[in-house]
Amino acid sequence: MIKTGPAKKLTIYLDESDRVHGKPVYEVLLDIIYKRKISGASVFRGIEGYGRDRVLHTAKILELSTTLPVKIEVVDTVEKIDAILLEITPIVHKGLIEVSDTQVIKSGA
Repeated sequence: MIKTGPAKKLTIYLDESDRVHGKPVYEVLLDIIYKRKISGASVFRGIEGYGRDRVLHTAKILELSTTLPVKIEVVDTVEKIDAILLEITPIVHKGLIEVSDTQVIKSGA
């Protein structure tokens, strides 16, 4: 479990249709994050957005879009984030990966 204090936040932006060997990229990344015993991760599905291609993807009621934006957020120590970056960066072809400094205020129950 991560302790309170300085930490790193890893955020990865993807398109839910991005795949690696037939499996969604966000699932592949979450498997890696889990196996590397990262404190926690969340995957969020957006309702609307666009990326560098400037194509708007939306989840409007009349459209059944499977190309919605997906965001993965991870918070852990500098060492753990740096270690998984080496493994996940080659997997993310069209997405955006960012790392920022953060401060953990409370962790755990």
